[in-house]
Amino acid sequence: MPATDLPFSPEEYQSRLARTREVMASNGLDALYLSDPSNMAWLTGYDGWSFYVHQGVIVLPDGDPVWWGRGIDRNGALRTVWMGEDRVFGYGDDYVQSTTSHPMQDLAMTFSKLGIGSGRIGVELDNYYFSARAMHTLNASLPKASWTDATGTVNRLRTVKSEAEIGFMRKAAAISEKIVDGLLERIEPGVAKNEVVAELYRDAISGVEGAWGDYPAIVPMLPSGADASAPHLTWDGKPFASGEATFFEISGCYRRYHAPFCRTLFLGTPPDDMLRAEEAVVAGLEAGLDAARAGNRACDVANALYGALEKAGITKDGRCGYPIGLSYPPDWGERTISLRPTDETVLEPGMTFHFMPGLWMENWGLEITESILITPDGPAETFCNRPRKLFVKS
Repeated sequence: MPATDLPFSPEEYQSRLARTREVMASNGLDALYLSDPSNMAWLTGYDGWSFYVHQGVIVLPDGDPVWWGRGIDRNGALRTVWMGEDRVFGYGDDYVQSTTSHPMQDLAMTFSKLGIGSGRIGVELDNYYFSARAMHTLNASLPKASWTDATGTVNRLRTVKSEAEIGFMRKAAAISEKIVDGLLERIEPGVAKNEVVAELYRDAISGVEGAWGDYPAIVPMLPSGADASAPHLTWDGKPFASGEATFFEISGCYRRYHAPFCRTLFLGTPPDDMLRAEEAVVAGLEAGLDAARAGNRACDVANALYGALEKAGITKDGRCGYPIGLSYPPDWGERTISLRPTDETVLEPGMTFHFMPGLWMENWGLEITESILITPDGPAETFCNRPRKLFVKS
């Protein structure tokens, strides 16, 4: 029996499948093998913490997709995918973390059973969940097949969200607001950081009315003082201290959909250089939101931000945002478009981004960010609604 508690309607899954097949046909693919759990979930509904072993979804030009994975995870697939039991395949545990065999040998046999052992197959080569050994084993096991890099093929189809997906992101955003509100309330000098993070997780998982909280794809980032000069430090057991800023980079998560949200709190009196940076970041954020319009380009958003920062004497380059939505660890980004000066992707209604003008200076850091939705008319809409400022507790 197919799963009965699917996040989306059968019609939405069929639309996603049809769009995927259109891209496959345009690239001359006989099959597409997807190992990214976000893409697996987007096409089939599969939702399980099994991505530490080899698994994937096989899309063919006709027929329902095939879920393939570890045998003990097959029941999890039957509980979460929309396909029938005959499209859910499992391999034996003797393949798992073995030095003498590899799961890709079983996948190769599965391809052959499906009649594509000598076909042109797309695989996600640049993916957290697909290893060099996996590709080596597939090559050796299917010498008549030809392989093409399909990295990002389905990710790009996911950039424009359906109304149902946007609804899930609004619920995630409500959880993000709850998390930030709790942090602002609980952080005080002398309070141990891990104790605050414990309550953060309580807020994240308990969720809000009408939306239970799922685990986010990234753990909370909340470095303080000089540690905040680095963007990706997590937490420790030290107490918060006066005279330091802490930024918190968090996201609520609802049915795997995210709405990342960052704010910064200073305990005491902020230094003048941080206050000047706050003013510039907020101005750049506002300018970027105004530039984030359908028909404009990703680079227009970045250039609007960087122009405001340059007026304040702050030089920043690289990217300042990325697409968001459905995701699994270790990243809540979709790994396609970047908000940076060199990306000329045209923005479309329904695209969603984490617009992130973070500053990581020599001895402190500052993050004031927004998750945004590109609308049919006008500037971007923000998913969360909290003041854009450096929060201060004296």
